[in-house]
Amino acid sequence: MNPIVYLVGAGPGDPDLLTLKALRLLQRADVVLHDDLVSPEILQLVHPAALIQNVGKRCGRKRITQEEIHTRMIDAAQKGQTVVRLQGGDPSLFGRTGEEMKALREAGIDFEVVPGITAAFAAAASAKISLTERNLASKVIFLTAHTCHKDAVAEFESGISSGATLAIYMPGQDYASLQEKLLKSGADPATPCIITSRVSMPDEDSYSTIIGELACAPRAIAPSILLVARCALPNRFQRTTIHRIILQSNCAR
Repeated sequence: MNPIVYLVGAGPGDPDLLTLKALRLLQRADVVLHDDLVSPEILQLVHPAALIQNVGKRCGRKRITQEEIHTRMIDAAQKGQTVVRLQGGDPSLFGRTGEEMKALREAGIDFEVVPGITAAFAAAASAKISLTERNLASKVIFLTAHTCHKDAVAEFESGISSGATLAIYMPGQDYASLQEKLLKSGADPATPCIITSRVSMPDEDSYSTIIGELACAPRAIAPSILLVARCALPNRFQRTTIHRIILQSNCAR
């Protein structure tokens, strides 16, 4: 049997949101190399005899280089072991999957990508909104505000928010700069937005505001995601025991 590595999406954290294929692979894996954002509840589903290694590289806490991850995947596969490279959300979105696929190709190792539910979809589902809606949003744009530099926010292209829902991953803590970038891109200050922290987990928390008041929003615990959506109208939100939404009319309140 030819060696193969599985690049698997773990979803947003709730083990119930794993795909059946991802679950089957975790239960027969010999080696699981996982990111920091993979929840403990999902790691508990891994076969007890498997070698589980945290190879996360969150900003400022790089315990391993990307090249070392490549080496571990390739070495284990060449030994005939079933290797799962487990990444939060979907492997193809704001991760290093492209680099990992390139390394595996160059090493002659076959691989398979197993998609997962990305945070934007889970956040929209939790808020009970649609990412697209006729006459409101005809497209969805995935962005990241992550720069790995303190107080730095990624630049956004002018006009990106016209008729679109924005899913901004890793929004960081500098909401004032993020608000400024959104306004410079052409966003309407009255556009609703939702910041969701630890989406799909029992301690999930959400805050609803508008772009014009984003700078005053409480800082969310990472991992978090910001949805900027004309579809996210305040009267659509409902309180639940695990989804707390705070509505404010202005920053002073």
